[in-house]
Amino acid sequence: MRRPLVSALATLLLTGATLAGAGTAQAGAAPQQQEKAGAEPKAVDFAGTVALSNCSGSLVRLPGSADNDPALVLTNGHCLESGMPGAGEVITDQPSSRTFGLLNSTAGKVATLRAVKVSYATMTDTDITVYELNTTYAKIKQQYGISALALSADHPVAGTPIKVVSGYWKRIYSCNIDGFVPQLREADWTWKDSVRYTPSCNTIGGTSGSPVVDVNTGKVVAVNNTGNESGERCTMNNPCEVDANGNVTVRRGINYAQQTYGIAKCFAAGNKLDLGLPGCELPKPGEEEEEDALR
Repeated sequence: MRRPLVSALATLLLTGATLAGAGTAQAGAAPQQQEKAGAEPKAVDFAGTVALSNCSGSLVRLPGSADNDPALVLTNGHCLESGMPGAGEVITDQPSSRTFGLLNSTAGKVATLRAVKVSYATMTDTDITVYELNTTYAKIKQQYGISALALSADHPVAGTPIKVVSGYWKRIYSCNIDGFVPQLREADWTWKDSVRYTPSCNTIGGTSGSPVVDVNTGKVVAVNNTGNESGERCTMNNPCEVDANGNVTVRRGINYAQQTYGIAKCFAAGNKLDLGLPGCELPKPGEEEEEDALR
């Protein structure tokens, strides 16, 4: 898991890095990679990202969201304030009063946003938490001049230039989507169709939950969640890749994200979670127990 505190601070001490001016620190994307995509790159900054107490996140808007809908914040399932969900666990409509520091384009904090509930959280198949706030997109725009990041409804494409924007560290990482992993396993959890970065997105603890932004469209296509730190096989902080034939590959120093296009298929009008919608493939509460009963 890409979590902060001990592991992240240790990384900074070992590398001699400092947080001074981190808002402008970026791992430079190779110009030829952006040109290869064949599109004019979008300017990506910190506007609409949020800092949590232990992770990063973003204010997000679904393709069907309206201005007066309650706003949503996206981060990782393992960033949930009540603790990491177990394998097979799905949490819906859980009351929450968690706060988020909303950032502007230069990573300055402009507001404190507050949740009213966890709409959805899991670490099964994916690694996401979606919070519903006590305010709307329109009010946030009116009061603070900040628009939510748009969540893409499309599966991302290998080779796409991306930026991983961390509100926690106020740092932006630049790289490309290297490919997709059928199964990514870490300790008790398994995630499906995960995004693998090229090496320059060398994310650290605290970047968990950061939006992964497609540079060509400016839309969020994934949420940053983990990386293999020491070369171990399928252990905590050392995920391994499993292909369609069951072959295991370990890539030390490589980092990963979970795709987000499927989230939109599970929310109805008014940003209301509805796991029964056609095309919704997010895990549902009780599915693990039902599968165990059938075995």
